[in-house]
Amino acid sequence: MSGRSFGPRITAGGVEFRLWAPNAQKVELMLDGGAARPMRRDEAGWYRAEIAGLGGGTRYRFRIDGELEVPDPGSLFQPDDIAGPSEVIDHAAYDWRAEDWRGRPWAETVLLEAHVGTFTPEGSFRAMIDKLDHLVATGITALELMPLADFPGQRNWGYDGVLWYAPDSAYGRPEDLKALIDAAHARGLMVFLDVVYNHFGPEGNYLGGYAPGFFSDSHTPWGNAINYYAPEVRAFAIENALHWLRDYRFDGLRLDAVHAIPDQGEIPMLHELSCEAGKLAAETGRHIHLVLENDDNTAAVLDPVTDPPRGQYRAQWNDDYHHAWHVALSGERHGYYSDYADAPLQHLARALGSGFAYQGEPSAHRGGVARGEPSGELAPLAFVNFLQNHDQIGNRALGDRLENIGRPESIEAALAITLLAPTVPMLFMGEEWGSKAPFPFFCDFHGDLAEAVRAGRRKEFAGAYEKYGDEVPDPLSEDAFRSAVLDWRERDGGDGAQRLALVSRLLQVRRNAVVPRLDGARFGSAEIAEGCLLTAHWRLADGATLALVANLSDQERDGGPPAASGTILWGGDWTRIIPPWAVSWRLEHP
Repeated sequence: MSGRSFGPRITAGGVEFRLWAPNAQKVELMLDGGAARPMRRDEAGWYRAEIAGLGGGTRYRFRIDGELEVPDPGSLFQPDDIAGPSEVIDHAAYDWRAEDWRGRPWAETVLLEAHVGTFTPEGSFRAMIDKLDHLVATGITALELMPLADFPGQRNWGYDGVLWYAPDSAYGRPEDLKALIDAAHARGLMVFLDVVYNHFGPEGNYLGGYAPGFFSDSHTPWGNAINYYAPEVRAFAIENALHWLRDYRFDGLRLDAVHAIPDQGEIPMLHELSCEAGKLAAETGRHIHLVLENDDNTAAVLDPVTDPPRGQYRAQWNDDYHHAWHVALSGERHGYYSDYADAPLQHLARALGSGFAYQGEPSAHRGGVARGEPSGELAPLAFVNFLQNHDQIGNRALGDRLENIGRPESIEAALAITLLAPTVPMLFMGEEWGSKAPFPFFCDFHGDLAEAVRAGRRKEFAGAYEKYGDEVPDPLSEDAFRSAVLDWRERDGGDGAQRLALVSRLLQVRRNAVVPRLDGARFGSAEIAEGCLLTAHWRLADGATLALVANLSDQERDGGPPAASGTILWGGDWTRIIPPWAVSWRLEHP
């Protein structure tokens, strides 16, 4: 899929404009300050017009059947938000500086997830550049941005995007995003992007009016499903993935909630997307990494080893790992946490020992339906493990972080396990210094849609509204958004500086002792004894064994005789008695 079907195409003499509108009787091109220009239709429902003398910076709209004016669904930029004109962007005009960058192997990945609008007080792509050195110094190797596709208003998590090809203007222009990625590459940092291919946002999507074939009769939690049986619709998504990887040089994508894509065709759209990304990686000599969020725990689609990808995905966000830890650290057992409430540390041990905690067992939270597939034969690198992310913080009534509900000693033990395990670790922005800044859900809708969002949140968190009243943030208020902005001063003193030093030391050990042995690493075993003593082993590439012992309780425990040999990577070499919340990592040589 070397070409591009959607969006404007800069030609030798001007710009060709294109729109797939099979249900429209007439489409006109509306150039800013100019008269309407007719567009030619072909048998497949494509409308085209090539206008000489135009180039980057041209602003335009389409007029459907003489009435409805709409932006280009393949718009490359919307300088005046989703209802304004689209702008032609000449991607070839950007002068990349990190020309030799080819990415990093997947085994070196340490992710930090970030929301551009709240990562800095300025909330822009350019402002993020000033924080990249902090990421490098901490030991982060990959910055993952929450979705950027143009959304309505000035603030949003990004999952309500309607113009998939256009980075939202609230954060800056396309060249500003490229400057951020270029600066990251110059420092050895990969940059990932979260993309949403399971639905369009509820405001500003006009496709149903002139191209209803984009949608099917199936439903997702967020509206009608997208119809990937239609070749044009499939191309729209796959070309979008290639657009971010090629034109912006992102190193990887994280595909949101793929379990909510019901209509993928005989050859799944996700399989074809992976194959096309693999072709791009092979043609350019780059490392390109594709990651899934998939509540179905489908092990068969994961392959962290094959490079470039050939239809599968490097890894999956491992919600099982998070949920087990969250129950153990917070005591919360509502909602999906109920599936882990009986024995959270047993679920944690299974996730550490073989990937998923649910590998085909019935999920009570899902009405007893079997969930997941056996995953122990996969490499540990097929799993992205985390203690916090945007969902698990923001999908709480107050948007409060783990730091607000857990104790420092238990959180630090969990970090020591997460950051040194042979899975891929991920932190949420500010977690590296123990930020307590909330991350509540926020958006910038208006009118009936805004009230519907408010009503939905009140229904979902009725108990919290009853308990906390006005303390529950209004998702439509700017205050909710502002509360989520990181306070970088916390990083530089007191508890923040101590936590950052801990995380930095852990990631240094990972970089020096664990990462070089990860290619070819395999799951071994993990178990819980006496309700709180965790032991685990993984087989590493050089024949060594990575061994973990941890006391996940408030009391000293008798751990038995100390290990006879090996190199201590982290923690103590205990003689039987293991202190509370103590974690020890050891490298045992053959």
